[in-house]
Amino acid sequence: MAVIIDGKQIAESVRADLGARIARLNEQGVRPGLAVILVGDDPASVIYVTQKEKVAAELGMHAVLHRLPATTTQGELAALVDDLNADPAIHGILIQSPLPAPLQVKPLFQQVSPAKDVDGLHHINVGRLWS
Repeated sequence: MAVIIDGKQIAESVRADLGARIARLNEQGVRPGLAVILVGDDPASVIYVTQKEKVAAELGMHAVLHRLPATTTQGELAALVDDLNADPAIHGILIQSPLPAPLQVKPLFQQVSPAKDVDGLHHINVGRLWS
């Protein structure tokens, strides 16, 4: 017997649940904050990040896009991640990959606070998933 999964219906259900949870947080004076880091102008990444911004706004979240040139250095990115980790208005950090060469995304994933790791790629979060 084949099982048919209605992805659109599931996505709508998840979005409705998330919207209700965000509304409750906003009522309590906590506006969830998402920071997205986009380096360069990869067309697929731009579309993906634009969609994330749109959904965050629709759900009542505070979303900040850090759109950086492809010439950004590893050190500049690391400093931005440190700033976002320390920012109490930011609850989640998303580093859009791929990054332009020669930038390395893996060290940045490990630098993001595990509590703010939206993608769940920090080694602590990966370990928690596996355990």
